[in-house]
Amino acid sequence: MKRQSLFIIIILTAVLLASCVPGPNLAAPVTEEIAGFWLGLWHGFISLFTFIISLFKEDVSIYEVVNNGGWYNFGFIIGVMIFWSGSGGGAAGSKCRKQ
Repeated sequence: MKRQSLFIIIILTAVLLASCVPGPNLAAPVTEEIAGFWLGLWHGFISLFTFIISLFKEDVSIYEVVNNGGWYNFGFIIGVMIFWSGSGGGAAGSKCRKQ
């Protein structure tokens, strides 16, 4: 029962995060607003979900082209590192014990 609950929570979390992927909003007027650090951080964090969706939809992109350069890139990389590396708790729990 615990595994089923955990699986359902993981699926719901993935769906929630995937619903927030970046991409062009065709209904909004084009303002060419420049993406900064915080938007780069968010885009980096949801990069896996954005990548998966970009495989099936041509109008979804992983990386915001209209950005302010270094700060957006820095936020993007930090977001990717947060998502992919996690807290390191798994590595801390796998200590080798000598017997």
